[in-house]
Amino acid sequence: MSPSGGPSGESFGRQREGSRPTRRRLRVATVGAGYFSQYQYHGWHRMADDGLVELAGLANRDRGHGEAMATRFGIPRVFGGVPEMLDALRPDLLDIITPPPTHREFVQAAVERGVPAICQKPFGVDYADALAMTELAEAAGVPLIVHENYRWEPWYREAKRLIGQGALGTLHAIAFRLRPGDGQGERAYLDRQPYFQSMPRLLVVETAIHWIDTFRFLMGEARAVYARLRRINPVIAGEDAGTLLFEFEGGAMGLFDGNRCNDHPAADPRRTMGECWIEGSRGVLRLDGEARLHFKPHQGAEREHEYDRGRDDTWGGGACEWLQRHVIAHLVQGAPVENTAREYLANLKVQEAVYRSHAEGRRIVMDEFDPLERPITATFGPPAPAAAGDH
Repeated sequence: MSPSGGPSGESFGRQREGSRPTRRRLRVATVGAGYFSQYQYHGWHRMADDGLVELAGLANRDRGHGEAMATRFGIPRVFGGVPEMLDALRPDLLDIITPPPTHREFVQAAVERGVPAICQKPFGVDYADALAMTELAEAAGVPLIVHENYRWEPWYREAKRLIGQGALGTLHAIAFRLRPGDGQGERAYLDRQPYFQSMPRLLVVETAIHWIDTFRFLMGEARAVYARLRRINPVIAGEDAGTLLFEFEGGAMGLFDGNRCNDHPAADPRRTMGECWIEGSRGVLRLDGEARLHFKPHQGAEREHEYDRGRDDTWGGGACEWLQRHVIAHLVQGAPVENTAREYLANLKVQEAVYRSHAEGRRIVMDEFDPLERPITATFGPPAPAAAGDH
């Protein structure tokens, strides 16, 4: 990955220093000023510096938080509501960086005005909500893309490139061990994303969904899933640990082994959130906590695979920015786009199958599963009072 290209050499229009943009900058409006939004604003800000976009305005219901974020990233106008902002700015794109209960309202506002949108994940409050937004956008012919950025982390783009080159041979298995270490104690998540404690479904909806998408990106479609979920920290409402097994259409298997309570060897456990192994007939590709890739050819010695791990001053090696550049390339050049709302429904179907598998204690075959039938709304009951010394 070079400074003028995306992961694995993909080019999304990054301007060389001193050059002038060759086309009109797209006007981008945003809504949201929560914790994670800063990483998306970093991406838009860099693209604005490159002359690709203009960050025209920001909407946030808490005007003070919105103004603070706008000041930080040089956004000229702040609004209290999305319809007001869209009518005033007439942007080319709306980036929705807010919690799921707000998504339908904001997507509808954009679609009614013919404004393409990127919507944060979790996408809607449930599968039915996501489907309704998808159908709304499709009926109007307005692009709607889900901000699922983990597949844009440089280590997974490089893994995909190597798989495509045949470096791993026939794929056998993929495994990811999630260990961010941020979920212990009574104050778990409160300093960063406090709503995590009250989410009735946590680990899969908020975190494992990233690897559901990434596994599909790397390995192909899931044919069946089996899952067992746990709540380790009693102060939270939902699950914070679980084991998910995947059967892929090509015959390979997948394992997601996750808990948010333990960490893993890394200077920053949240850089990769854990460690990954991809196995094939020609060898094994391993991702460590420093975002290094290591390749062990079959019956050979493991060696580090050199590649550009991306920026280390923002989230996921710059994953948010690479997704954003990808969407702009689609809107400006008509380039193919990943994770449209319709495509993302496949992730949410797997997500719902995971919860059904846990609730019913059985393997779920995807072709036989209807995510709208008897949806699982919670994994456990209310959080229990933590005993002295717990976690």
